[in-house]
Amino acid sequence: MSQHTSALAIETAGLVKTFGETRAVDGVDLAVPAGTVYGVLGPNGAGKTTTVKMLATLLRPDGGEAHVFGHDVVREADEVRGRVSLTGQYASVDEDLTGTENLVLLGRLLGHGKQAARRRSEQLLAAFGLTEAAGKQVKHYSGGMRRRIDIAASILSTPDLLFLDEPTTGLDPRSRNQVWDIVRAVVAQGTTVLLTTQYLDEADQLASRIAVIDHGKVIAEGTKGELKASVGAGSVHLRLRDPEQRPEAERVLRLALDADVQLEPDPVALTARLASASSDSAAEQASRALAELARTGVTVDNFSLGQPSLDEVFLALTGHGTQTSEEVAA
Repeated sequence: MSQHTSALAIETAGLVKTFGETRAVDGVDLAVPAGTVYGVLGPNGAGKTTTVKMLATLLRPDGGEAHVFGHDVVREADEVRGRVSLTGQYASVDEDLTGTENLVLLGRLLGHGKQAARRRSEQLLAAFGLTEAAGKQVKHYSGGMRRRIDIAASILSTPDLLFLDEPTTGLDPRSRNQVWDIVRAVVAQGTTVLLTTQYLDEADQLASRIAVIDHGKVIAEGTKGELKASVGAGSVHLRLRDPEQRPEAERVLRLALDADVQLEPDPVALTARLASASSDSAAEQASRALAELARTGVTVDNFSLGQPSLDEVFLALTGHGTQTSEEVAA
């Protein structure tokens, strides 16, 4: 392991977990800087949840090693548990208790006095927009409210590291945005967040670095910009004045850019993927293509050069989207 573990919240080397014949986690290496949101992006069954459970000391690794703030997750499990909190994919609070009762109970179990637990409960309910629902049983909460109360329960005592395992699965867009705001607020207070998600926009919105995991392996890692640059400089998007010129525009772009050209549903629109990872080279390629279109008499009404999306990155890296996986292990 690295000698710079003090700057890292999580460091793993060759982490492995098997279930029978299934190698759910297959040699995962991670280095998660403290005080950041680190995204682990992959489809269902990629090994994300299994990795989190090993880091949170809920599963014992079958190979490799992992440290959380320098503590070995196997040999120093108690020290690790004292610094982390985990919010899983499903609400873990008691549905028959009210929001206040849940938080006060958990606060008392964490060692807070009765009044301190109630004060902390009121603070969190207010911060998460749940004051009006504080006296309602959790089973009557909406999906978004249940996720918020679950995260509130996870930070009754502010953890150094918070694992959020697919925290917005099944939520509507408004509730997802509320959870994202909570994540940003938690990190602003100094907590490191390891976020697993199958939602590309979620990783794009929240994570400063992202590990792409598929079939139990990390297949790419870096900042959003680095990952996007790794699959090319982006795409040229064109709108023509005359839809009858699109076949000629497609031919010219294929030759000028040596790239695949996609015909959009709009009859005057085309998109071509650029191969170069350099933005300067991409601009030069696009300029040459536009000049060649003009030379052949194709009139372009609108032109844009865009960076690839995380969707394009994931598809290029894995050959499939984030919603499917052959693996059965989580």
